[in-house]
Amino acid sequence: MPTSHVDVATEHASRYLQQLCKHWAHKFPVEFDPNHGTIDLSLGRTVLDADAAALHIAVT
Repeated sequence: MPTSHVDVATEHASRYLQQLCKHWAHKFPVEFDPNHGTIDLSLGRTVLDADAAALHIAVT
């Protein structure tokens, strides 16, 4: 299955991860904590990981 990856350089990765997960939670199954999240979109699964330098996103 194809996977796309992106690393977004930011000092606010945890905050953005949580905002994205909360935004999609009304429509899709979502699980998250401050450093890791998953969103089960209809087109596939999105995995988000936050560290001090970036938000890492993978869509499968």
